[in-house]
Amino acid sequence: MTTKESAPRIAAFFDVDNTVIRGASAFHIARGLWQRDYFTARDILKFGVEQAQYVLFGESQEQMTRLREHGLGIIKGWSVAEMTAVGEEVYDELLESRVYPGTKEIIDEHLAQGHEVWLVTASPIEIGRMISRRIGATGALGTVAEHKDGHYTGRLEGDFLHGPRKAVEVTALAERRGLSLPDCYAYGDSLNDTPMLETVGHPCAINPDPKMRKQALAKGWPIREFRKRRKSGRRGVVKSSVTGAAWVTIQVSRGIKAAARGVWRRLFSRG
Repeated sequence: MTTKESAPRIAAFFDVDNTVIRGASAFHIARGLWQRDYFTARDILKFGVEQAQYVLFGESQEQMTRLREHGLGIIKGWSVAEMTAVGEEVYDELLESRVYPGTKEIIDEHLAQGHEVWLVTASPIEIGRMISRRIGATGALGTVAEHKDGHYTGRLEGDFLHGPRKAVEVTALAERRGLSLPDCYAYGDSLNDTPMLETVGHPCAINPDPKMRKQALAKGWPIREFRKRRKSGRRGVVKSSVTGAAWVTIQVSRGIKAAARGVWRRLFSRG
């Protein structure tokens, strides 16, 4: 008979973007930072295009590399404390309403069973920890941006937490905490989550992109769908993605036009 003391320690690992939160969390954070004048119009437009591509077609290594280089360059010199504070505000304003209720129920079920729940994200670790705390999870693994004297240097500590790196970090965490990976669970939406899902005994695809859905079906993995899909299927997702990209473009265009009008007014007032 298995006693409580001898029972295996179990955890559930969740990818964040499109698994826990609709869309890319980095985009929502970027939008909030732009509204607080941290980004230029050009920066946020790039993030908007990446967001649309991400929701439409899923992740790609090329896309993640572009985001990494662009993001690290932008945050160089920023205060870690300010980034964390803005992240908290953006969660209240944007992210909380984008948490999938179905995924949150699964998280709560794991916690009720005494399982640990870890978010595993390519986003900055500060953002991962903040989301983890807000949804009541155990903790988070994320990309660690180097900082010195409380400010980001524009370099990474270690590697970008993506693809195979997720499996490496999950395995290392399991060793540190004495988790039984064959008894653990993992959830993700894209092929880049496959290495992490293959490290556990209970993998599951949530809101899978087309490639992940095909793989999950081939491997016999459970599939959970929490996106609101119309009868026309993916057309509803495409429409919402294009609408989101259009919103960003419109907002950026308005900002540029307003700035241009201000310059012209100043020039003419001098005459």
